[in-house]
Amino acid sequence: MNIFQSVIAILLIAGTTANADETRPNILFVFADDQCYDTIGELGNPEVHTPNLDRLAREGTAFTNAYNMGSWTGAVCIASRTMMVTGRSVWNAKDAKLPNLARSRQSWPQLLHDVGYETYMAGKWHIGRMKTTDVFDHVAHERPGMPNQTNEGYDRPVEGQPDKWSPSDPKFAGYWKGGKHWSEVLADDATGFLEDAAKRDKPFFMYLAFNAPHDPRQSPQRFVDMYPQQEIKLPENFQVEYPFKQEMGCYQVPASKAAHNTGKPRLIFQRDEHLAPWPRTPYSVRVNRQEYYAIISHMDEQIGRILDALDRTGKRDSTYIVFTADHGLACGQHGLMGKQNMYEHSMKPPLIMVGPGIEPGQRRDAPVYLQDIMPTTLELAGAEKPEEVFFESLVPFFQDSNASSRHDAIYGCYAEDLQRMVRVDNWKLIVYPQAKVVRMYDLGHDPLEQNDLAKDPQHKNRVAELFQRLIQLQRDMNDDLDLASFFPDLT
Repeated sequence: MNIFQSVIAILLIAGTTANADETRPNILFVFADDQCYDTIGELGNPEVHTPNLDRLAREGTAFTNAYNMGSWTGAVCIASRTMMVTGRSVWNAKDAKLPNLARSRQSWPQLLHDVGYETYMAGKWHIGRMKTTDVFDHVAHERPGMPNQTNEGYDRPVEGQPDKWSPSDPKFAGYWKGGKHWSEVLADDATGFLEDAAKRDKPFFMYLAFNAPHDPRQSPQRFVDMYPQQEIKLPENFQVEYPFKQEMGCYQVPASKAAHNTGKPRLIFQRDEHLAPWPRTPYSVRVNRQEYYAIISHMDEQIGRILDALDRTGKRDSTYIVFTADHGLACGQHGLMGKQNMYEHSMKPPLIMVGPGIEPGQRRDAPVYLQDIMPTTLELAGAEKPEEVFFESLVPFFQDSNASSRHDAIYGCYAEDLQRMVRVDNWKLIVYPQAKVVRMYDLGHDPLEQNDLAKDPQHKNRVAELFQRLIQLQRDMNDDLDLASFFPDLT
């Protein structure tokens, strides 16, 4: 029996239900929004100040290739969070009858509650057909999908022109709505619950969902001042414009309502891509990254407050801490500003796990899904994984640096018919049906995805093999898009 198995055995073996409750580990889940995998100092980005996330990365294990599976909608967070809470893969999550799942007690917090956990939620939910009050014991300050944005927050900044928007001015509301920054309110709520829960022996599951660093990227001025704009580095894969932005759904998209005079859908800019002017400029990207880093550093400070409160309760040694985000984000990479794409910066968030039996300071590079967190916590809690849960436990990685992913390929999608992706080993294929274009990257030698090999004659067979693997995954995922009809030469 290895160290991890011994720890779990000690935590779970008990003679009565009451004793079992006392020995089950606590689970503290911290969920960011729109945070790219490369925005933590300890994980390789010396430009960003994240001392508390750095601390977690040193104390635990980081999964460097954790993917969101994608989305059926431009609000990628809805799909990611629905997958996390239900354990369903993307298209099954889209079609899930969420009220029925809640009634049958199949949601993540309910599965933990039913093995003895007190469950708590604060912050962003964004799973509209499942009510937080139906699935959690306690709910504090539930937030919508994003704070309100204003017209001044779009298509900015333009070099040489006054900037009408400020990340630290409360007049723009957003995170400042209510008088106190939402990230600070969440930390207040979480520390209050931790202090209260310390008085009880019951194990807890905390679902703490920051809206940060989603736009509007607002933070106190001292955090903005940490990042002088002229010192911000441009991404190595910066582009002024992405060649297939229209066909991939990242430029002009149909509005939700038809134009009154024509009956045809009115075209609007895809919202996220509207955050900086087209074409992208080094100046506009540097300012956007300055504000992105600032709100991450502000969130990091609030996470530090939560970790300090956990330490004060004396429950740190019996608590598993999980930090991740619902997906990543482009902020100038490939000329993009959102998460509605299949590139690494947008598909991959950070994922760090800390707790009993987890080796400190370790990195696991095997490709996994971020929603593997859900069955991982079920295993840690001694709860049974429902048959309908697609995702797989990460527990084998805790002590074994050579553990293999239970997913032999990673699947990605965006919208019904706009983008698809497959990763097998270090090879990645991106498919744009509306442009009839495929792109292929060797992530082992080209992690920033700058060298498209799809048209290289030497890789013709590999492109075809990846395409066939993608079609197989589509069947597994109940993905109805007929890719073969768009690419007959690859079938």
